[in-house]
Amino acid sequence: MKQTLPQEYYQQLEELQAVDFLLVELTLYLDTHNDDVSALNQFNKYAQYKKQVMADFEKNYGAIQGYGNSYTDEHWSWGTKPWPWQV
Repeated sequence: MKQTLPQEYYQQLEELQAVDFLLVELTLYLDTHNDDVSALNQFNKYAQYKKQVMADFEKNYGAIQGYGNSYTDEHWSWGTKPWPWQV
């Protein structure tokens, strides 16, 4: 049975996915244009922004990455919330 989640969940998840997409594109660009200072600055800006978006998402909806890339709560609730691909 699919769990009903608040609209904010989907908005925050979409924001995280958009930032990830942007970082992948910048990574590919920088692989061949590593002297583009503007792109380097954009990459660093959005890498920092991703940390904030991810922290906000995890604070509200639980861990999104495993193997020590996300913190857990005092109940080890890792994996008890739906994964992004399950919604």
